[in-house]
Amino acid sequence: MTTAATRNRRALRWLRENSWRHLLLWFALAFALFPILFVVSAALNPLGTLSSSHLLPSGASLDNARELFATTPFGSWYVNSMVLALCNAAVTVFLSALAAYAFSRFRFTGRRLGLLGILLIQMFPQFLAIVAIYLMFNTVTDYWPAFGFDTRWGLLLVYLGGALSVNTWLMKGFFDTVPAELDESAKVDGASHAQAFFRIMLPLVTPVLAIVGLLVFINTVNEFLIATVFLRDPEAKTVALGLYSLVADERNANFGLFAVGTLLIALPTMAVFWFLQRYIVEGLTSGAVKG
Repeated sequence: MTTAATRNRRALRWLRENSWRHLLLWFALAFALFPILFVVSAALNPLGTLSSSHLLPSGASLDNARELFATTPFGSWYVNSMVLALCNAAVTVFLSALAAYAFSRFRFTGRRLGLLGILLIQMFPQFLAIVAIYLMFNTVTDYWPAFGFDTRWGLLLVYLGGALSVNTWLMKGFFDTVPAELDESAKVDGASHAQAFFRIMLPLVTPVLAIVGLLVFINTVNEFLIATVFLRDPEAKTVALGLYSLVADERNANFGLFAVGTLLIALPTMAVFWFLQRYIVEGLTSGAVKG
């Protein structure tokens, strides 16, 4: 009896101390999953309208998915978005890491001015320069059509124009936490700056590389304003631009197709997140410097 009473007291104490946490967690989970479940329901709803969409669909089918691929160049939109997002993330991470390493490890004329310039430029959104960029690429399209309007490579060049952004500041702060003695010991062993950067520094700053890569990937997939100006050919559109065209005129009629597209574009974003999450954990656990 004593043991049973002790167990009951412990259970009651646990409920008093932790039950509110579990209730709050379940409430937050339901709050986060509700819009996702509604989008899934709309994607499976054969009528494909907002007025007929419910949390639990009736007569669920894949008709919206078949119609999306049959009536729109969604495959081309998907490939364009993935190529742009992956290339922009990879090149931005590489360029930002190079710049951050230079600002963190070297002392040169204009260093402070360059850092302040990068920070001040971020006060103005990139879209403010769209007129100048448009006129520039109007000439580029005449001489190099492969990098002009309606091409993924031309839009990629525009995106890369903002590669040295606040990401450089973020990486520089991370590079500053790595002891400079590691660089000095590598130089004593005969390593060049490139060898010290690629073999010593990058493995130690894996978490910030993964974070920046993930953020750039998500921002590129979701980018809409600049793509609206540069991509006019239906085959050259990205998923964000293409899906908007489905609901821009007939918002209610094409919502089922729109919901299918949003779910499909969310899959690679989730995959990139889970892939980079492993590197973030590994970098935090194995990147420590022993004294």
